Amino acid sequence: MTRTFAIAAGLAMIGLLGVMLFLTIGRNDDRFAQCRASQVAGGGGAIGGDFTLVDETGQTVTAAQVIDQPTLIYFGYTFCPDICPFDVARNAAAVELLEEQGKMIKPVFITIDPQRDTPEVLADYTDAMHPRMLGLTGSPDQIKTASNAYRTYYQAQPSAPGEEDYYLVDHTTLTYLTMPEFGFVEFFRRDLSPEDMARQVGCFVDAAG
Repeated sequence: MTRTFAIAAGLAMIGLLGVMLFLTIGRNDDRFAQCRASQVAGGGGAIGGDFTLVDETGQTVTAAQVIDQPTLIYFGYTFCPDICPFDVARNAAAVELLEEQGKMIKPVFITIDPQRDTPEVLADYTDAMHPRMLGLTGSPDQIKTASNAYRTYYQAQPSAPGEEDYYLVDHTTLTYLTMPEFGFVEFFRRDLSPEDMARQVGCFVDAAG
């Protein structure tokens, strides 16, 4: 019994040392480790990627053109009655707090409802939210490509007879921080306050150097 216990204890210690080594190596390799508050299945590299969309002026733009500075990306739609306005306003408030600290973050709103969200509609919406917010739309296939890159979900709900233009869309409510040099680095849930978001985003910007 004593020998069995000793072997088990030894194996447990080896396992513990292995975990500690793994975590230490992970921290050394990740310059943003001290900023992270979430984990992504498959790693951060599984989120983000190329897309081609249409901006609120009607110009075709690529992901590289859009993400030319630290960028907060949100997927929603302008006809959203409650969730999107709250989330987008929170993002705008966080951007304002960061700007006061000398950190310029680009707020981006990508519609998942291109049927109703034309460039003109998006321009009115983003102008009301923040003067530097960029609205993006595109064809259904272009929107789907961007959504797939960020692993978001959206699904239009059936409308009532005679009210085909008044449908709702279920969708992911996360906000994604992406940087030109590093790609996607973090996501933020909708229960985060503007102050906490600004603090976390600021940490990533500082760590990026």
